[in-house]
Amino acid sequence: MLATMKLPEKWRRLFRVPRLTRGRIVVALAVAVVADGLQFLLGPLGWAFGDQIIDLMAMVLTAWLIGFHWLLLPTFVTELVPVLDELPTWTACVAAVIALRKRGQSLPPPGSTIEI
Repeated sequence: MLATMKLPEKWRRLFRVPRLTRGRIVVALAVAVVADGLQFLLGPLGWAFGDQIIDLMAMVLTAWLIGFHWLLLPTFVTELVPVLDELPTWTACVAAVIALRKRGQSLPPPGSTIEI
């Protein structure tokens, strides 16, 4: 039933998946690496210096660059756990989303036939 619901135009634009380009991929990976690097450098002091702001910015920028994906939400929540935030979760998540998006863009549309 949820799949048949039509979202309002504003929401559809928000959740649209942009075409992946080399530039979008590079910038999204750079955002993820910088966010993970800053959090690693801040270490346990990250909570005092706005670790959550870094996570929020990483999520918003990543969603803007490569489109929102549900994998971004557990990554954001994982970054709130004190010890787990030292892992490069943003980098791993962005790499996974890019791989999923590329695979989805290379598949033929449903209902089309492939000629051999």
